Amino acid sequence: MATHRLGMIMHGVTGRMGYNQHLVRSICAIRDQGGVLLPNGDKVVPDPIVVGRNAEKIAEVAGKHGISRTTTDLDAALANREDTLFFDAGSTQMRAELLTRAIEAGKDIYCEKPISDDFAAAEKLVRLARSRGVRSGVVQDKLFLPGLLKLKMLRDSGYFGRMLSVRGEFGYWVFEGDWQAAQRPSWNYRKGDGGGIILDMLCHWRYVLDNLFGEVEAVSCLGATHIPSRVDETGKAYVADADDAAYATFQLAGGVIAQINSSWCTRVRRDDLVTFHVDGTLGSAVAGLTRCFTQHRVNTPRPVWNPDQPQTMPFLDQWEEVPDNRVYDNGFKTQWEDYIRHLYAGTPWTFDLLAGLKGVQLAEAGLKSWQERRWVDVPKLEV
Repeated sequence: MATHRLGMIMHGVTGRMGYNQHLVRSICAIRDQGGVLLPNGDKVVPDPIVVGRNAEKIAEVAGKHGISRTTTDLDAALANREDTLFFDAGSTQMRAELLTRAIEAGKDIYCEKPISDDFAAAEKLVRLARSRGVRSGVVQDKLFLPGLLKLKMLRDSGYFGRMLSVRGEFGYWVFEGDWQAAQRPSWNYRKGDGGGIILDMLCHWRYVLDNLFGEVEAVSCLGATHIPSRVDETGKAYVADADDAAYATFQLAGGVIAQINSSWCTRVRRDDLVTFHVDGTLGSAVAGLTRCFTQHRVNTPRPVWNPDQPQTMPFLDQWEEVPDNRVYDNGFKTQWEDYIRHLYAGTPWTFDLLAGLKGVQLAEAGLKSWQERRWVDVPKLEV
């Protein structure tokens, strides 16, 4: 059986997400396990070159993980025909330009979402990739989480019956940066730098809703900037003018109604940082990142409303956990492996730039809904 080298240009992997999830837990982990196994028994081993503006920083990152190749010259990296894949996890505002350069250089591409902060620019990327015959992939990581994989199993088994509604809660308190350092970079809270939770999270909710519960057909969204002033990484106060919370309702194909709150200004009193409560005629389920609990029709208790007496029914104890009957790998790594198999073996793949465009479409519809205070339809894309 043969071993194939996949030369890849990795940009934006000195940041938290790019470094932890993509470089260390995905590409280095794949390399260390001996590569990605193809259906015919061959293996594909990634050989990354780390690209960035700060030579010392990229050298430090590469050195920690046995990566011999680094450069600050992106043009030179793109000109190397031995490296056929370009990956980007840098800032959203730079992404469309970087992907355009990579596509024009003939590289296959894989990137974080959103693929752009502008729908027209994102649509142009889709058309360019198609015209150049470039294969593309966009990160849809939440679909590969154990909790959501369990929800998918329940749905596919017919467990829910007719699905009725989905209620999602995402978020946590991000410190303002004054007396405790913020857990997220300051650009997230500045409009001019591409910040805002609607652009960030509605791109996630698009692929989650489309793939698990029904395609999004319309959205009603209210955004908010709850914390108007924050302190950046240097200790300097700045105006936080981007939305830091979003309260959205979605109409899905098949009549399912979804409501998802997204907030960086909420304190967590639930099982996980994100939870999805799904109700159906035959049963309900609540899933977080890893765990999933169910309550079937025949096991549903019969509560009675009585505001004059303290509640004695232990609601949280009335749910049964879905067991871990399989081993779940890191979700980012799993999607990377699927994409690499697609590149080398032509295995099925749906999470391309068009999927990324759908995310930007929903984010823009959400922003429009907030601005105009109305429902906004989300038509099928024809690109």
